[in-house]
Amino acid sequence: MSEAEATTSPQRTRRGGVLGFLRDLLVILVVAFLVSFLLKTFLVRSFFIPSESMENTLQIDDRILVNQLVPDLIDVQRGDIVVFKDPGGWLYPRGTEPPRGFERVLQAVGLAADTSNEYVVKRVIGVGGDRVECCDAQGRVMVNGVPIDEPYVVIPPGETRASAIDFDVTVPENSLWVMGDNRYQSKDSRYNQDQPGKGFVPEDEVVGRAFVLNWPLNRFTWLGTPEGTFTGVDAAKGD
Repeated sequence: MSEAEATTSPQRTRRGGVLGFLRDLLVILVVAFLVSFLLKTFLVRSFFIPSESMENTLQIDDRILVNQLVPDLIDVQRGDIVVFKDPGGWLYPRGTEPPRGFERVLQAVGLAADTSNEYVVKRVIGVGGDRVECCDAQGRVMVNGVPIDEPYVVIPPGETRASAIDFDVTVPENSLWVMGDNRYQSKDSRYNQDQPGKGFVPEDEVVGRAFVLNWPLNRFTWLGTPEGTFTGVDAAKGD
């Protein structure tokens, strides 16, 4: 080996090592973005909570992950927390700016929570065929004539009922009756009965079911229905 070759060989090796590292890093980033995009498109999507309507279960600026296999492959169940597109007239105008630049890219591939003003987050109380009414003598919501105990509901001091207004509805097939956990601060099915959909949410408008609160980390928790909340409701359906 000549003296010149001996001098330049380590430099070439170092340069080749740096280029190889950068190439591998680029491949990893591309694969990560692709995987995230596929997950966002078909399986999991992230949303943020813009209002107090689901407190104390979900608080303003919480981030949730949503299983998009619901309802296409997995049926919606009573008690599920679902994200759905505004059926029309449900949302108050919000003065938020649209995402810009890099944030928009991250949202598109599923690496950032969706902050658009067209989605609603509520809890399913009634599914197709259910009769949902309020309230019994103890102020509880009834589904198919069965009073349900809802430990997640927030009721202001001085109030005893799970809803400030009376209602008695039968949910059409392939539709949902939804309510916020913060019952006196939620513009849900009860307050949208004058809209074209009569307060019912078509299942085909559902994006998916929230299954985990993933941000902030100190509030990380799995989301679900407290055991026993809807006990006996199915058996009473159609009676």
